[in-house]
Amino acid sequence: MGIGRAHGAAMLAGAAMFVLAGCGTSDTAAIDDKEAATAALLADGGTGDDWGAIGFSYDEARHSPLTDINDGNVGSLGIAWFADLEDARGQEATPVVVDGTLYVSHAWSKVTAWDAAKGTRLWSYDPKVPGEKAVNACCDVVNRGVALWGDKLFVGTIDGRLVALDRTSGEEIWTQQTTDTAKPYTITGAPRVVKDMVLIGNGGAEMGVRGYVSAYHADTGKLLWRFYTTPNPEKAKDGAASDAVFAEKANATWSDTGEWQQSGGGGTVWDAIVYDQELDQIIIGVGNGNPWNHGTRSNGEGDNYFLSSVVALDATTGAYKWHFQETPAETWDYTATQPIILAQQMVAGQDTPVLYHAPKNGFFFTINRTNGKLIDAKPFVDGINWASGYDLATGRPIEKPEARFYKTGKPFVGFPGALGAHKWHPMSLNPQTGLVYIPAMQIPQAYISEMNELDRRKPVGFNVGLSFPAGALPDDPAVHKAAVAMTTGRLVAFDPKAGKVAWSVPYPAAWNGGTLSTAGNLVFQGTSMGRFRAYAADTGKQLLDLDMQSGIVSAPSTFRVGGVQYVAFMTSKGGAFPLVAGIVGGATRKVPNLPRLVVLKLGGTAQLPALPAATALDWNPPPAFGTAAEIAAGKAVYARYCTVCHGDSAVGNGFTPDLRVSATIADAAAFKTVVVDGALKDRGMVGFASVLKPADSENLRAYLVERSRWTKANLADVAAPVGR
Repeated sequence: MGIGRAHGAAMLAGAAMFVLAGCGTSDTAAIDDKEAATAALLADGGTGDDWGAIGFSYDEARHSPLTDINDGNVGSLGIAWFADLEDARGQEATPVVVDGTLYVSHAWSKVTAWDAAKGTRLWSYDPKVPGEKAVNACCDVVNRGVALWGDKLFVGTIDGRLVALDRTSGEEIWTQQTTDTAKPYTITGAPRVVKDMVLIGNGGAEMGVRGYVSAYHADTGKLLWRFYTTPNPEKAKDGAASDAVFAEKANATWSDTGEWQQSGGGGTVWDAIVYDQELDQIIIGVGNGNPWNHGTRSNGEGDNYFLSSVVALDATTGAYKWHFQETPAETWDYTATQPIILAQQMVAGQDTPVLYHAPKNGFFFTINRTNGKLIDAKPFVDGINWASGYDLATGRPIEKPEARFYKTGKPFVGFPGALGAHKWHPMSLNPQTGLVYIPAMQIPQAYISEMNELDRRKPVGFNVGLSFPAGALPDDPAVHKAAVAMTTGRLVAFDPKAGKVAWSVPYPAAWNGGTLSTAGNLVFQGTSMGRFRAYAADTGKQLLDLDMQSGIVSAPSTFRVGGVQYVAFMTSKGGAFPLVAGIVGGATRKVPNLPRLVVLKLGGTAQLPALPAATALDWNPPPAFGTAAEIAAGKAVYARYCTVCHGDSAVGNGFTPDLRVSATIADAAAFKTVVVDGALKDRGMVGFASVLKPADSENLRAYLVERSRWTKANLADVAAPVGR
């Protein structure tokens, strides 16, 4: 720990003691006591008995000092207790534990509190998000966690609200609508609380919104400041903390015309928000542009600040301090919203405050957080083909010309693709080994700038300025199986000082869980295949492998109650990759989707219930109909509006309906009632009447019948529909 951070922690702890000693017994004093105690806990994480924030402490290293569970005894871990959840969608939150109570958010922005040792449910909160808001959530109706401050708990909701709850009762204290409800904003990320301010961003860049991060007063919900990450459409002032830097330099990096003026430009701050207490600054990770295609978004002109950037803001006012743009003129959906870790590192003989970042674009960045200067950028995955490296003098990537597909006019198969080499799944840092543990992925993506009218901006669905080809793979079973084999994941232990991978563990599938590091020389991670594992932090040797029956995408936390150390995590399958993957989801498609909270301890003896007997879905495709032209038109409609929720080539994922076996595809009227008229909007399936005519519905139905028949005849072994 650096001197500044240690001193800051001591000051916060001292402040807590002062309040406890000198403020009497009034209600105000009691509240101040709790807030000071929270600030002291977040400063360095305390003893490890609590897990006070999703990232453990302000540094967000997700490293626990606990050693009760260690590399010598971790093989004795068993289930202490578990709790089933009601929504079989993605569960992405890290459990937060303070004073023996475990708090976790889950799908549809719900929150539940449990007795952390006994598993007794204490309270639940449901913000009652309207089902039709699911269409605005690019990557499932997920939530990544809560934030605690004093006697309050904060959560963001899919429909853009920031809610303060009483952490004892779960009762709502205040709520603020942080977004324009007329626009396709969402919130899936966790709030952070700093100095009585609740910080929250939002999502929606794929649909077309303007990104920003906001600070609200923790007690009242009053807006304190806001920083926009893309320009005002008129390049005018907003009356926001971002006004000065846009006027001085950021506006000039955007063309005077371009689709960004209609879309808002994207740049949403949907995940990474970190408080650097040593330098009293907020560091945010900014997302992709809208549309993705830089040629359409900004006429191919300018770097487009602050897309795909790490940005530092004054913690009190939100004013700009510095930024580093990891992917200038972003055009591949290479967000910089992935988790950020704060650390100290010797650089040129000086102990330097740095941040570590492993974003989608495949390079691991070490950045000086006093000034935003690049220290190093090295690949943490193999096969990167959009750039050969970074020029450390200029801080810019050394791009390969063919990667700018909108300039060449030729398709570009990029690696990484839009899902990235690392997405939101948290990474962790072990200060003893000096290694950062990254849930990495190997998933390519085809980028095609040539568009038809269907690909252009529409009032619903993704608007990315590219052609979205459904069934990009040719109808060749061998090609489909090869695509499954090449879509993989790995646990990467990266050494920032050496700038290289120290060790890695390959996984047969992508979309594995976040990591947790402990002083017991352990790294914990769940997998999309339903395993929960522990590895030796120094060598990568596997020490634990438990069957959890369901996929795991969330990151674990660890804590101690009554002298016993526990490890907690959630199970499910969900998020962007399972939604869109289609056949390349491979064996993960067959993994059950069981939303649960699981808590482990040494010697735990609780048993998960036996899985219900598998029930074969009725896969009897209706008779084929439609001309080749009509089926092709239906394929284009599916690509534009359906792929991102129901899977590429209509190969379902096991947690949203597999349309190949939907009863509605045999009945034109029933199909139109759902797809066009929105009969199931309360369950998340909105109607597409604003963009689809009845003839489009029939073409889409013809395509789904054709896909059902083809996959049954040719790929039944790897593409059979699976139950939800």
